[in-house]
Amino acid sequence: MLSYPTIDPVALQLGPLAIHWYGLMYLIGIGGAWWLARLRLAGFDPTWSRDKLSDLVFWVALGVIAGGRLGYILFYDLGSYLSNPALVLKVWQGGMSFHGGLIGVLLAVWWFARRNNKRFFELMDFVAPMVPIGLGAGRIGNFINAELWGRATDAPWAMVFPTDPLQLARHPSQLYQFALEGVALFAILWLYSRKPRPTMAVSGLFGVCYGIFRFLVEFVREPDAHIGYLAFGWFTMGQLLSLPMILIGAGMMLWAYRKQERNA
Repeated sequence: MLSYPTIDPVALQLGPLAIHWYGLMYLIGIGGAWWLARLRLAGFDPTWSRDKLSDLVFWVALGVIAGGRLGYILFYDLGSYLSNPALVLKVWQGGMSFHGGLIGVLLAVWWFARRNNKRFFELMDFVAPMVPIGLGAGRIGNFINAELWGRATDAPWAMVFPTDPLQLARHPSQLYQFALEGVALFAILWLYSRKPRPTMAVSGLFGVCYGIFRFLVEFVREPDAHIGYLAFGWFTMGQLLSLPMILIGAGMMLWAYRKQERNA
C-alpha cells in the first residue's frame, strides 16, 4: 500500500485570502489550453488575432466553470444546495461535474461561433484537443483535495485518504482519470487532429474516448454516497451520463466520414 501524500489544500495564504490548489489547477488548465490554442491557431484560421483567441478561451472557461457547477448541483446533489444555497460559491471545496461543464462549453462555443461566422462543429473540432489539459489538471485538484477516491482494494498501489471516514485502502481513481482523461485523451486527440479530418470527426472522437475512459474508471471509483448505484444496482451516475457520449460521438464520426465520401 502506498502512503497518501497529504498536501494542504491551501496553496498560499495571504491574510484573509486563501488560494487553493483546486482553483490553481483550473487556472493551469485554462492557461495550458490557451497556450495550445495559440500553437494551433494558424492552422485553424490565420486571420484570427490573439485577442479573438483570448475571447474564445475566456468564454469556454466561463462555460466550464458555470456549467460544471450547475451540472454538479443538478445531477449529483440538488438537495444540499437547496437547503444551503451559499454552498454554490464554495467551489474550492470541489463539486464540479464534467458533463455539466461540457454542456457549458457547447453553449459557449455555439454562441461564439454565431458571433464570428464559424460553423459550430468547425469551432468544436478546434476546441476539443485543448479540453484534456483542463481535465487532467482538474483530476490532480481532486487528488489534492482527497475527494472522489476509488473503491476499497488490496492492490499494492492503494491509498488511505484522510477524508475517508472508514479509512480503507482505496483505488487512487483520481490518478487513473488523470492518466486517461488527461494524458491519454490529449495524446489521442493531438495525434488525430494533426492531419485534416472531416468536420465533426475530432469532436466525435473526443466523445467516444472520454465516454469509454470515464465508463471504465467508474468501475473502481466509489459512487457518491447520497446517490449510490442506479441502473440495475450496478451502474453509477457517471456511467449513465457517459453512455450517450459514446453513442453520440460514434454517430458523429460515422456521419462525418460518410458525408466526406458523398462529397468526394
